[in-house]
Formats: sequence, structure tokens, C-alpha cells
Amino acid sequence: MSSRHAAQHAVEEKPSDAAAANVTDADDAPAKENEGLRDVAADLFLEIRNYSPEELQSERAVVRKKLDCIVMPIICITYCIQFLDKLSLNYASAYSLIPDLGLEGHRYSWVAAIFNFGYLFWAIPANLMIQRLPIGKYTGTMLFTWSIILCCHAAVQNYAGILVLRFLLGMFEAGISPAIMSIVAMFYSRSEQPLRMCIFLGFNGMSTMVGSLLGYGLGHVNHAGIASWKLIFLVIGLMNFVWSIVFLAFMPDSAKNARFLSHKQKVIAIDRVAGNMVGVKTKQYRPAQVKEALLDVKVWSLALIGFSSGVINGGVSNFGTALIKGFGFSGILATLLQLPSGAIEFTVVPLCGLAATYTKDVRCLTMIVVSLAPLGGLLGIRLTSLDHRWSLVGSTWLQGIVGAPIILSWNLLATNIAGHTKRSLANGLWFAFYAAGNIVGANIFDTREAPRYFSALTGMIVCYCAMIAITAFLWAYMAWENKRRDRAITGEQTVRGAEEQAILEGFKDRTDKESKGFRYCL
Repeated sequence: MSSRHAAQHAVEEKPSDAAAANVTDADDAPAKENEGLRDVAADLFLEIRNYSPEELQSERAVVRKKLDCIVMPIICITYCIQFLDKLSLNYASAYSLIPDLGLEGHRYSWVAAIFNFGYLFWAIPANLMIQRLPIGKYTGTMLFTWSIILCCHAAVQNYAGILVLRFLLGMFEAGISPAIMSIVAMFYSRSEQPLRMCIFLGFNGMSTMVGSLLGYGLGHVNHAGIASWKLIFLVIGLMNFVWSIVFLAFMPDSAKNARFLSHKQKVIAIDRVAGNMVGVKTKQYRPAQVKEALLDVKVWSLALIGFSSGVINGGVSNFGTALIKGFGFSGILATLLQLPSGAIEFTVVPLCGLAATYTKDVRCLTMIVVSLAPLGGLLGIRLTSLDHRWSLVGSTWLQGIVGAPIILSWNLLATNIAGHTKRSLANGLWFAFYAAGNIVGANIFDTREAPRYFSALTGMIVCYCAMIAITAFLWAYMAWENKRRDRAITGEQTVRGAEEQAILEGFKDRTDKESKGFRYCL
């Protein structure tokens, strides 16, 4: 019998138990708001006892296949086109964007950075809204809004106008990545999440490939009566507009309103994720969890990883074209030469997900190992002379792998932070630090150091070293905490019994520190 089923049967067999008293009847849950289940999937969790473990097990594979065929493609395409938005400025800069809008000198750096100021401004509010609002409808609305903003880039006439639009674009994109993280956590078990998260982030690489070809193709449009850089913004904006309608039509807010699942399959979908020990979602805001999040060393360690990866991403995503042009290639060829970087990301990031999925407790180790290749690439760019321009280009291709440590740190957030308010704040802090890192990354490239940008490269090298060190510390800390909790089990209680209790407590919005049966994924 699995721990989920054992936990459910414990509810039936011990109705006097304090935890079981809160799950006696779905209809009583709203009346016991301060005592019992608050989770949006609480009633479906209670219905698990209406089915035998054999009935649930027989359809689990069917439910997972439906989720993989409907939810995952929507997520992957969404992530592809939203990353295309972020790259649009990089591709547009290969053409006449900079002289047309007067972005010479540090102005282009500020246009690249202000997107992240908007992202930083709205990161924590966006995560709190994700907790309280229907996540499918909220995310689809953000997609629709930013598609309009991106189309407006084609009409901008000056430096001030592009600054305003990039700030607004950053605001409306601030909730997308945490929303997709939450959707994956609502539908997939702990063991299934790393691979699926790495797959959808791997579509950043697909976005890089599509964007490179799109930018290259639109750069050859000579008689359209509109500048190539304006066409880039307009085409990507219209792609987002169409996709936002598809997203709103098909993405559910939770298993509870997934139209492609039967009622029994909805119950099974909840049963599948009960073992995550974090419930599904609750709309209640708990101030005590804010304090716990702010005092949790794991939250701040992951936030610092977010900052370091943000510095690297901010530099590479906004100055990739400038770096390659500095090696002696034309602007239009520099755009095309970023395609292999996307292919590497599209391949390597899912492979990291496979490693983290099928090998126990190697997520932190995978983060450390996968950071070494792009670190070596940066050292190559820093130390290789301009006479070896293809070696330099090859080193820049390795920077696409930064997506792997980013997504693995997201997975550590999703699986190791329990309590919905605590996790919302932790996610908000991660993305706020990530946005701050992107601001720094976009501004450490000083045009006076072109084409080598030695100061910027040194800064990114330091950030990779910091990520590796912090990840090693986080792994050691969580391993120590797991062993401490195992040693604390006394009397007749077993590790399995503690896990069963943690499943029940997850549906009561207990944090990872409050739930003593919670164990951290390494």
C-alpha cells in the first residue's frame, strides 16, 4: 500500500485522531476553516476513500498520459513564446533599432535593464496573486496583455517610449514562470517534476532557435515599408496574441476543473500529488508563514542562486549578439549564430531532468556538474584571443546551459518549501532576486570594453562559482536536516508513519518546518 493510500486509510481507521478529525467530511471543511482542510482540492482528496487502491492504481497511468498530452504541450509552447519576447530586443538590436531610437552608449543597457525593473517591481505581488486567483485564467490574461504591449513596440518612436513599454512588459511577465511552476506542482508528483520542468525550460532553447531563424529571415525583408526590428516585435506579439486565446480555452485552474478528466480521474489526479506533502493550493494568506520564509536559510540560499543566475542570464540574453559581432561577424550572421546555443539548451536541459528523475537525490549534484560547462565557456571567452573567433563563438554557445541550474533551483523551491503563503513568498523572492541579477547583468557590459567585455565576463564567472558553492551548502544542509528528523522519530512511529502524517498536514497548509514528517529532496 502506498503512503497516500495508507494516510487515507489512517483517516478512516482512527477518526478520533486530531488530523483525521479535520478530514471526516468534505461538506464540513468550509465550516472548519480554522481547523481543517483549506485546500482547493480538499473535497477530492476526501473522495479517495471511495475507491480501492487497486481502482486508483489502474487509472493512474491514464491520467498521467492525459496530463502529458494536454497540460505539458500548452506549458512548453507558452514558455517558448514568452522567452521569445525576452529575446526580441536582442534580435532587434542586430538591425537599426539602436540608431532609430537613439539608444547609443548606455541607453541600450538601460532599455535592456528596465524590463527587469518591471519584473522586480511586480515579482512578489504576482506570486501572491497566483495564490489567490484561478491560475489558468490569471496566466492566460497575462499572456494576452503582454502580447498587446509587445505589438506596441513596433509603434514606439523614441528612448522614453521604449523604456515605458519594456517596464510594462517586465511587469506582466513577472508571474508567468512561477505560475507555470505552480501548475506543474499541482499536476505532477515530486519524482515527475524535474523531468517535466526541464522539458518546458528546454523550450527556451527552441525559442532561441526559432528567434534566430525569425530574426535572420525578417532581416532580409527589404521592401516591406517597415523596419526589420519593428517586424520582429510585431510578429512575435501576434504569435503571443493567438496563443493567449488557446491558453485561456484549454488550461485548467486545477484538477478540479480540468474538463478533459472524468470525475474519478480528477480524484486520481489529486491522489497522484498527495505524496508531495504540500497539498494542491489554498487561497488563505498566513502571516506566520511570511516570518518563517524570511528566517529560512533555504529560501535565502535559493534566492542568492536566483540572483547569480540572473546576472548571467541578463548578460547573455541581452548582449549575445554584441559579443558575437565583436568576434568579427556581421549583425545578421550574429543573429543566426545564436541558433546552436538554443539547440544545446534544448538538448542538455531535459537530460539534466532525466538524471534528476531517475537517480535519487542528485538534484543539487546535477546543478553543480551542469554549471561547470558554461563556466568553462566563459573562461574560454575571457582567455581566448580574437584570432580564434570560432572558438569564441563555440564558447558562447555553452551559455545556453544556464537554463539547467535555473530550472533545477525552481524544482528545489517547488519540492522543498511547504505552506502555500511561504512558498508564494519564497517564489517571489527568488524571482525578485533573479530580476535584480538581470539588471546587474545587463549593466556590467560596458560598451567601452567592446568587443571583449572583460569586466562583465569576470563578473559572470564569479556568479557561476557562487552558484556552485551555495548549491553545495544547500545540499549539505538539507541532508543534515533529513537525518536529524529521522533520528527524532521515537516510540512506535516509523518513517512511513511520519510521511503519512505529512501528507495529511500538506492538505492543512502546514509548512515544511511544521510538518516533522516532511523530507527534503536533495
